Amino acid sequence: MTPHASTGSTTLLSAPGSLIIALVYTAAGSLVCASLAITLWTGVHQPGVALAFGALIAVGELARCKTVPSEREAAPLGAAGALAYALLGECGGGPTSHGVFQVTTVVFAAVLTGVVPHVARGRGPSLDHVVRRVLTVGFAAVCFQPLYNSGELPLWTDDSFYALFLLVLLLLTALCDAVLAALMLWARTGFPYLPLLREELRALLGIGSAVCATGAVIALAVAAAGLWALPVFCVPLLLTQLSFQRYERVRATYRQTIVSLARATEIAGYTPHGHARRVAELSCAVGREMGLTGQDLTVLEYAALMHDIGQLSLVDPVPNGATALLPVADQHRIALLGGAVARQTGVPAAVAVIVERQADPYRDQPLAARIVRTVNAYDDLTGAHRGGAGGALGVLERLRLATGEDHQLEVVESLARVLARGAPAPAQRG
Repeated sequence: MTPHASTGSTTLLSAPGSLIIALVYTAAGSLVCASLAITLWTGVHQPGVALAFGALIAVGELARCKTVPSEREAAPLGAAGALAYALLGECGGGPTSHGVFQVTTVVFAAVLTGVVPHVARGRGPSLDHVVRRVLTVGFAAVCFQPLYNSGELPLWTDDSFYALFLLVLLLLTALCDAVLAALMLWARTGFPYLPLLREELRALLGIGSAVCATGAVIALAVAAAGLWALPVFCVPLLLTQLSFQRYERVRATYRQTIVSLARATEIAGYTPHGHARRVAELSCAVGREMGLTGQDLTVLEYAALMHDIGQLSLVDPVPNGATALLPVADQHRIALLGGAVARQTGVPAAVAVIVERQADPYRDQPLAARIVRTVNAYDDLTGAHRGGAGGALGVLERLRLATGEDHQLEVVESLARVLARGAPAPAQRG
């Protein structure tokens, strides 16, 4: 999983982050190697069942959403099929004989089969996706298969509680996946872990709940009716996936409209090329550093993109588009006009509020407005003092000196930490 908005650069992993990634990859690689070796040695049990579930997982990966943010489940059908196979104890009323190692082997082979065409077209998921899928399904299989195959599970769960047992186990598996996803994202980005975990847990209420429910239903249906139940009980999740893809396409189009509107100030010559994009990317990175997630980050991004739209009301452009260097009265006028324009575009009211309060005293501003204000000032000042003494470090020091009046100290320090991890310096723009 990756952040909602990246900083636009390749960030070097910290020493703890590198260690975490290495440990996670080592665990997944060890599990896969052991599973492949044992499965090749003992042979595939019930190959028809394994082939059916492997095909379902591969098809789910092939049909993965292309517009879903990468930190969300882009292949829900594949995930549901993998979980169902891990939790399968019977097929058509007869017991199954596959175990943890065969589950891991089938899931790993099916995921690779499904993602290879995407990788060949340059649109495939990262290796993190495969690692997470293997470890998450392995967790579910370890919790279920030995207990069921030993015959102990049916002794203390009758039919009325068996479905509940599966749902509880799926919930634990989903929590495991959320913890793992947040951990890997923290290791790669350095953003605070708890906000990342909260965002992952919040995502479970959406497509994650549909994946868990479908996984449980498929396992129960195949146990009673056999493999004929697979196509029947996959239809609801397929419809959900299609609806989710349509929703994401609408969101992508809406965002592109805002980006195009934000570029109007650049085309008209009021702001430097790429200014709105840089401020939006860096604002989102600072927002994540300060614990913002989900919808709050989306509002922050839209406001950062549109923060200079009020400059279109000026007769003469501000030199270099640097509103941070204008008198306060002019800043207020531009901010209020920008808020009025933003309201006419149909963006959420919170976006317009952030835009029109850019020139207010920072203590009276919402957190998102403080972030945009500071990041905008950083971009303006690094552009206006390109090549000057101190460069970006000198600008940061200037912002620190203004924390008593113009900027919040916590926002400035968060910006400094984001830049230290390798965010693009606005002074290095063409």
